[in-house]
Amino acid sequence: MGSPLLVLNKEVVACRRCARLTEYREAIGREKRRAYMEWDYWAKPVPGFGDPDARVLILGLAPGAHGSNRTGRPFTGDQSGKFMYPILYKTGFASQPNAERLNDGLRLIDAYITAAVRCAPPDNKPTPEEIAACSPFLDAEFAALRRVKVVVALGRIGFEAYLNYLKRAGFAVPKKDYLFGHAAEYKMPNGVTLLASYHPSNQNTATGKLTEKMFTDIFKRARKLACSAK
Repeated sequence: MGSPLLVLNKEVVACRRCARLTEYREAIGREKRRAYMEWDYWAKPVPGFGDPDARVLILGLAPGAHGSNRTGRPFTGDQSGKFMYPILYKTGFASQPNAERLNDGLRLIDAYITAAVRCAPPDNKPTPEEIAACSPFLDAEFAALRRVKVVVALGRIGFEAYLNYLKRAGFAVPKKDYLFGHAAEYKMPNGVTLLASYHPSNQNTATGKLTEKMFTDIFKRARKLACSAK
């Protein structure tokens, strides 16, 4: 990992600026879930993860209380990750289909995963103020990930987080011109393609709102866009 990302991720892990999120993530780490009583929960902000030369950036919502908040790595140890990582492996973005813990050997290839909010929020619902408080980390991440050509936004909050990043960067991106929907695709004014997907939450995958084929098609498209971008 390049030095700017290394420095940034240390800052992320040390952050305590949102009192509600700090209290919640640490309480979950103490109380734990019965199935994970032997785990030493991460219970800190979760840094981004992946290839520093990635052309594809995957932008999610926030850590899961007993997933990333337990393991310390995005989409690791919960149902969302169990759905997503096999598809990343099948489409060539991951070195293996399983993601269980930090030291399991998983590498991302030409992809980087981050989130709009770095701490697990109660009910998976961060406040607008909490999203805004995390935005400097996202800005710094985009500055460090210089080769990104495609942003895959998982869910509406990730989608809007990228639009808000562009606004902070000085680009005109009226929200009425960029509507969230699964497989919605937009060429953004900074040259990056924004590709939207339903979030791989258990709620979406268990009900069939997001199928394996739908999600696989998203990452096949992301690869094609990344390879064709100049």
